Amino acid sequence: MQHPYNGVPVTELPPLSWQKSLRSNPSGNCVELAELPGGGIAVRNSRHPDGPALIYTVDEITAFVLGARDGDFDNLIG
Repeated sequence: MQHPYNGVPVTELPPLSWQKSLRSNPSGNCVELAELPGGGIAVRNSRHPDGPALIYTVDEITAFVLGARDGDFDNLIG
């Protein structure tokens, strides 16, 4: 497998176990994340399961999750 890149079609990734937030809603407005073999995290829009997927390092996802937990992005939501 080639190293995944940002915007890769999900169909070009190996089979993954996708996970979405328990806060997702029935209208499909959610993102899903999956751990990549060898490290990294893929992120996709649940309404478009075949891609594209954005690829992040574990450190990048950690920084985002901790920032969200701390309220760093609260100004972006209603």
